Order: sequence, then C-alpha cells, then structure tokens
Amino acid sequence: MAQTGAPAPAPALLELARLRVDHGAITALKGIDLTVRQGEVVALLGANGAGKTTTLRTISGLLRPAAGEVRFAGERIDGVPAHHVVGLGIGHSPEGRRVFAGMSVLENLQMGAYRFGRAAPEDLDRVFGLFPRLAERRRQTAGTLSGGEQQMLAIGRALMGRPELLLLDEPSMGLAPIIVAQLFDIIGEINAQGTTVLLVEQNAAQALRLADRGYVLETGEIRMSGPAAELLHDPRVREAYLGESAV
Repeated sequence: MAQTGAPAPAPALLELARLRVDHGAITALKGIDLTVRQGEVVALLGANGAGKTTTLRTISGLLRPAAGEVRFAGERIDGVPAHHVVGLGIGHSPEGRRVFAGMSVLENLQMGAYRFGRAAPEDLDRVFGLFPRLAERRRQTAGTLSGGEQQMLAIGRALMGRPELLLLDEPSMGLAPIIVAQLFDIIGEINAQGTTVLLVEQNAAQALRLADRGYVLETGEIRMSGPAAELLHDPRVREAYLGESAV
C-alpha cells in the first residue's frame, strides 16, 4: 500500500555551518547556520551592519571565514577563490549594483559569461526576455542607465553565468516602489525557471511575500528562522522590520 504524507524536502543546495567571519578585531558573523534547499527562495533579513552582505560575500568566495563551513551541492567551498565559485554555479548580484559604467549593456552581460569564453545567444535571449528594457538599451553605456535599469543589468550579468544559486544583495535599494514591485516579479520568474535564490533585503515585506523561508540576522547571529509566511506575521518581525507596533 502506498504511503501518504508530506513530500520529502528538497536536498540542501547551500549549507552554512558554524560560520564565523572576522573583520579585523570585529566578529561580523558569530557561528551562523543557514540552509538553502534546491528550488527555494530564501530571504535573509536584518538591519544595516547585521552581517547580511558579509554572508553573501563569504559564500561567493570574496571573504574567507575564520571558522565553520560553506557547502554547495555537498562540497566544501569555503576558501575557494571567487572566480572558481562562479564556475561551480553560484552567481552574485552585489549591493550597489557595481555595473561597469563605461561599458555598454551588452558588454556588461558578456562579462558575466566570462567562464564560458563568450556569451551564448540563448543566455542573452533569456536575460532580454526577463528584462526587455535591457534589450532596448543593449548598446547604451551602463553608467547612463537609471537605477532600476542598472539593477536589472546587475542581475542579468549574474544570470549570464548560468547559476544554480543566485545571491541577490539588496536589489530594491534606492528604487521607486513601482520598480521594486516589477523587480520582485522578475525574481519570482527567475526562480520559477529553476534558479534557487538567496535574497538579502531590508524590504522585509516584499522579501517574505516572495520567499519560501526566511532568516533574521542580528549583529552576526541568527535570531529567528522559519517559513516566510510565519515570519511575515510574527509580531517581532512586524515591529522591527515592517514598522508596525506589536499588539
């Protein structure tokens, strides 16, 4: 007789275990544990200085941990150089966008495909399908784009590396609400196309509405975690991150 019940959870794609990162004499991450499963959107929330960007930069190989482990698809990658991490299947759209301002939109996207030697037409088609505005401005210098367009370009550039896991660092920062809503719709579509997403955001409401699960990081420690819908309605989260007083 066939067994019934909840389906088995998807396998862990990314695992942080007891991860500690120091910035000189300051401990930025104090032994955190975090898991992202295949196919999920996971939100990492926290105030400025909580350690969110440090977490992403450590995953992507830009920072080396003082202790603990980073595992991707079951293999340890802490200490692996950043350009090798990209080759393993992790894309990173950094805080502040950091597009190549003097290069065209197309040249920026081609830079994202450097691990393959050249940009594949199907990868460009995917990015232009997600971001039609980039297709319209493919010859335009990136530094002349609006903030929202630069954010689209930063995400598109990361997608050109065909990541299995996409790290997004504050994609809504400084953008108008209508652009933020469009951007989160596109992030949802990227996930629906099969890319797992770890999303760092101060816009907690938008992030938790999109995410499957979430973590709350405070001064280098994970203080809360759970299903995104539960965190969205938790009085502590609502008071601290949604500007609503607990009742």
